[in-house]
Amino acid sequence: MSTLPPPMGLLAELTHRCPLQCPYCSNPLELKRASEELDTASWQRVFGEAARLGILQLHLSGGEPAARADLETLVASASAAGLYTNLITSGLMLDESRIRALAAAGLDHVQLSFQDVDATGADHVSGLKGSLARKLAFAGHVRDAGLALTVNAVVHRQNIARVPQIIALALALEAGRLEIAHVQYYGWAFANRDALLPARAEVDEATAIVTAAREQLKGRLVIDYVTPDWYGARPKPCMGGWGRQVMVVTPNGEVWPCHAASTIPGLIFDNVRAKPLAEIWQHNHAFNAFRGTQWMTEPCQGCEHAERDWGGCRCQALALTGNAAATDPVCELSPAHGALAEMARDAATASPPPFRYRRIGG
Repeated sequence: MSTLPPPMGLLAELTHRCPLQCPYCSNPLELKRASEELDTASWQRVFGEAARLGILQLHLSGGEPAARADLETLVASASAAGLYTNLITSGLMLDESRIRALAAAGLDHVQLSFQDVDATGADHVSGLKGSLARKLAFAGHVRDAGLALTVNAVVHRQNIARVPQIIALALALEAGRLEIAHVQYYGWAFANRDALLPARAEVDEATAIVTAAREQLKGRLVIDYVTPDWYGARPKPCMGGWGRQVMVVTPNGEVWPCHAASTIPGLIFDNVRAKPLAEIWQHNHAFNAFRGTQWMTEPCQGCEHAERDWGGCRCQALALTGNAAATDPVCELSPAHGALAEMARDAATASPPPFRYRRIGG
């Protein structure tokens, strides 16, 4: 394959350790333990390789990245390499002194997750009592440290009625950006689908509320909005297209094209312990498996949308059809689209079962 343009971003999943147990977590069902994680020097080397490759944005994630005692050291190394650093955090393992230390180390941005604006709902989703109050306090520390703040709220059937309050919360916290992201159904979310998927009418109402708020708050708050795939007619370009814009490095050093790529059988993943990031980006089997359009079959092959949606989500196609190369069932041209609509209707109208919580070793 000819030399490729570099990816825009690197998602560094520093650890799977986390104080929360969210049932829609994007981490794999099998979580890595602390003993399997890359050490400080390895992550520092990866960040240097990322900068030399041409990556601009580094997203420090997990689990909870603040579970790493070396987080400040890693941020300083990434900043020194010239990477824009975004910390994706629950805020529950950071206090005022530590966020100030991270700011001093060169951190650029904080993306703070909220499970709900209702304390009881937040406790129910996170599996941790008192999480909401602690997050609110932490948001104040972020603001006082002079860091840019994005509020991230994952929306599902058990909190979708509170979208107006979520918008109000972002304003009250003086966030510059709000991301309202409906659950995407793979990994833990797929395992909890029937407890999370809202009805189509609820999604339509939430969409109307967000659309109106975007217009009303233009220039004051940027609102990103991610709708649930299962109610779409056209698939989204997952991760900006397979192997096009993002690399994911797992806690133990494997490099994936997306969060859920390991669910696809037959893919071969390289590890940063053995190969440099640039070589993996150019030549790795998993990245090249669904890159571009040549792998596509009908109706994707030759479709006018092929280089817009890049075939949609391969992991979703596998989960819903058993074939990772199939047309994403979200697409109205997919033979499985009708079955997906029926499945969504049935899941959203059934009584929600108990959550299957995300737990390491459980």
